[in-house]
Amino acid sequence: MDHGRARRVDAALKRPGSAKRRGLGSVFLAVLAIALPPLGGGCAATEPTPAPTPSPARSTAPTATGTAADAIELFDGKTLAGWTRRGGEAEYRVEDGAIVGRTRPGQRNSFLCTDRLFADFELTFEFQIDDEANSGVQFRSRSVPEYRKGQVYGYQFEIDPSARAWTGGIYEEGRRGWLANLAGDAAARAAFRPRAWNRGRVRAEGARIRTWLNDVPAADLCEDLVPDAIREGFIALQVHGVGERAEPLVVRWRSLRLIPLR
Repeated sequence: MDHGRARRVDAALKRPGSAKRRGLGSVFLAVLAIALPPLGGGCAATEPTPAPTPSPARSTAPTATGTAADAIELFDGKTLAGWTRRGGEAEYRVEDGAIVGRTRPGQRNSFLCTDRLFADFELTFEFQIDDEANSGVQFRSRSVPEYRKGQVYGYQFEIDPSARAWTGGIYEEGRRGWLANLAGDAAARAAFRPRAWNRGRVRAEGARIRTWLNDVPAADLCEDLVPDAIREGFIALQVHGVGERAEPLVVRWRSLRLIPLR
C-alpha cells in the first residue's frame, strides 16, 4: 500500500470546513489520488516478488523482463578481468574460484568495481566473511573526480556479521548512510549464517530496490521521491577499513551473476 499517498488523501479529507462545502469534487480527487500510480515510475504500488525456489544456474525461468539465459557472469572464476580497485588498497585476489579480499592496516574502505555500469537488474552472489569484519556489495554506485576526490558512493547490500545482524540491509555509501536497516525484522536478521557461505540477492527495478538473504526477504526500499537517486552505476565488492589492525580480516565472494531487466 502507498501509505504516503493514503496520508495525503486523509489530510485532504480532514481540512477545515464542512463536508458539504468539500462536496463530491474532493471525494472524486481523493479517489483519483489513490487510483493513479505515483509519477515518475513510482514503486509503492508494486506487489512484492517472492524469493525464488533455488534452481540450476542455467535455468531459463523468467524473471520479469529478463531470464536466466540473459545472465552476465561478472566473475570468470579465474581472474579479476573486468574489475578495477578504487578507494583504499586492500588486497584482492582469486583463490579457489572466489574473489578474496583482505584488509591492510591504515587503509580506508576499498572497492573492487566492475568496469561495466548497470541500471535495472537482478544480482545474485555468495559470500563468506570473518566474524570481526564488515563488508558489502555495492550496486548502482559511482566514483567521479568532482565528488570527494573520487570517493565511491552509492547503494550497498550490507554484510554485517556482528551481533547487530543487519546483513541484507541497504546502506548508501558516501552519502545518506542507512536507508533500510533490519532493526525491526527478526526473520531477516536470523537468516545470516556465520562463518559459512551465504547467498545474497538484489533486485533493482526503477525506483524500487529489494534484497534477500538466503532467500529470506530483507529490505524493500522505494526511492521514487528522491530526485538525485542513482539509477545506474557499477557493482563493487567492499573491504572495510580496519584502522591500524595488522592481522588481516577476510571476506570472500563467488557466483556473481547479474540478469539485466531492461
